[in-house]
Amino acid sequence: MYVKRYYSFWMTVRWSKLSLIYGILYSVVIIVLYEVTSIPFSLPWQPISVIGVAVAFFLGFKNNSSYDRTWEARKIWGAIVNDSRTFATAVLSLPSQNMPAEDKKKLIYRHLAWLLALKHVMRKEKTWEHNLPVNKLNFIPGFIKEYNDGIFAEIEKYLSKEELGSLKKLSNIPSQLLKNQSLEIGSLNEKAYISDYKQVRLHELIGQLYTNQGMSERIKNFPFPRQYASTGLWITYIFCALIPFGLLDIFAQSSALHYWLTIPFSAIIIWTFFVVDRIGDYSENPFEGGYNDVPISSIARAIEIDLLEMLEEENIPAPYAVENGFLM
Repeated sequence: MYVKRYYSFWMTVRWSKLSLIYGILYSVVIIVLYEVTSIPFSLPWQPISVIGVAVAFFLGFKNNSSYDRTWEARKIWGAIVNDSRTFATAVLSLPSQNMPAEDKKKLIYRHLAWLLALKHVMRKEKTWEHNLPVNKLNFIPGFIKEYNDGIFAEIEKYLSKEELGSLKKLSNIPSQLLKNQSLEIGSLNEKAYISDYKQVRLHELIGQLYTNQGMSERIKNFPFPRQYASTGLWITYIFCALIPFGLLDIFAQSSALHYWLTIPFSAIIIWTFFVVDRIGDYSENPFEGGYNDVPISSIARAIEIDLLEMLEEENIPAPYAVENGFLM
């Protein structure tokens, strides 16, 4: 996620430069052909503008829907922050004379393992995502190391070797960790370390964590409907392909303007529409680790710091630093 006030103009141009370059080249080809042939290339602008209005409405719908996915993802991880703190506080508030401190620490450690495991699951690549080569994401080198190290390198410090080994053959590690957490709470109740009321309350909190995980998985595993994403792209291509012909009709008939002005104006309009489409495209999948995604690594690290400070631990990791204006 970019955390400075604005993207610079040149950052925006670099991010979308291909559409600008192709727009210029395409317009040049049309104007050169118009110059060297006698074929009337111009088309009336009015029907083209009607298509442009339809494309603009469709892109607006697409971008609003894409933004909703990103904002929902941020709200889900905001709920994970709150529920994590509540769970840790509920565990630590259990009477010390009834429950050993090591058992409390074990529950909170397992929760941290769940949190970090969920973060890694959300970063897994899907066929409909952009799947940017991780080694080329040089704007956040810290993410590259974390991604390459993998899930078990992060959670092994919070789990016993036996529990860690049992997880390696399972497909949904976060769900299994919450199941283990529930079994542990049941065992503590049988030992009379926690009351029936506290057991029910802790199970309710685990249920909320399951809900948060399921909501994250819903966004991760169900893509923005491909018919909307595909249609938006193709109608943008159609409209942009017609732009030089419509502008040529306007500029060629003007005594004050020259038809060569079709090139820069066509390129700017083509670039604008493709930038709008690209913004929506990169907002559809808020967990893939791109420029504008929800910074779940930073959120998870902030929770990790909070809970370790509650435990009064000495070795507490530092918050992720902003790298080139980005948080991962």
